[in-house]
Amino acid sequence: MVNWHKFAEYLAQEKQIHFNILSVSSVAGGDIHQAFHLHTSEGDFFLKMNGAEKYALFTTEENSLNRLSATLSIVLPRVIGSGIFQQSSWLLLEFLQLSSKGDDLQRGKDLALLHQHCLPKKQFGWFEDNYIGNSLQKNNWQDNWVEFYSKNRLQPQLDDALKKSNNLKLKNLGAELIAQLPKFFQDYQPKPSYLHGDLWAGNSGFLADGSAVFYDPASYIGDRETDIAMSEMFGGFSAEFYKGYELVFPLDKDYSQRKTLYNLYHYLNHYNLFGGGYLNQSLNAISSCLRLIK
Repeated sequence: MVNWHKFAEYLAQEKQIHFNILSVSSVAGGDIHQAFHLHTSEGDFFLKMNGAEKYALFTTEENSLNRLSATLSIVLPRVIGSGIFQQSSWLLLEFLQLSSKGDDLQRGKDLALLHQHCLPKKQFGWFEDNYIGNSLQKNNWQDNWVEFYSKNRLQPQLDDALKKSNNLKLKNLGAELIAQLPKFFQDYQPKPSYLHGDLWAGNSGFLADGSAVFYDPASYIGDRETDIAMSEMFGGFSAEFYKGYELVFPLDKDYSQRKTLYNLYHYLNHYNLFGGGYLNQSLNAISSCLRLIK
């Protein structure tokens, strides 16, 4: 149980963040962290907390939020600070009152504008490794997208899944797909784009004026189609969202042939995190991908 008075003292002394905590309420919805709404003398804040050993999840999220905010393309919660208090790591953000209803056409346009940003050096990766959920996400720089997606995305998740299941079919089909990856990119050369990286409907909402907010990123520089593919995994984004995106930055005509390939990364990650039926979803996705190139 957090001693909120001592936490406020710690923030003032160690982080120069000054406010009195008037009330605290728990916020539901996260799978990994505890979350709180802090009502303070200086306004409302959103606080995530976890064990001290999880601090890297917060520092990398903080860095993603700051990097994406600097593009001025999308709205994200402002970072107040992060650190370790007693045995808990924490990330403090501005509190935003969010709704599920808003201007989805403009939300699609906003994402497209983000994807039009890239670094001057045409590489894929990120300045640090970060996390997708609780899983380490490797971001070693690569000049070649197929190499990046193979070595930093699919292969690590396949390796973890095989440690968990020792499934021979997954091993064989996964190895075959990795070997055949170049076939998906014979007529398509992705351009490096800033990505949200964990773009499902639960990581975006709307402010009272209808404008869109994005949060909980797992960012890197990669193929923009990966964000679009994940946005379709669990639904939640309307046809207006995709219409808005296409108005600003139309997708390649063969995007649908790579959508399952890109979502395979998330199916495998969900299996590694949660187990259950995600193994069969991963196997089905691999089989579907292989059928496309035979």
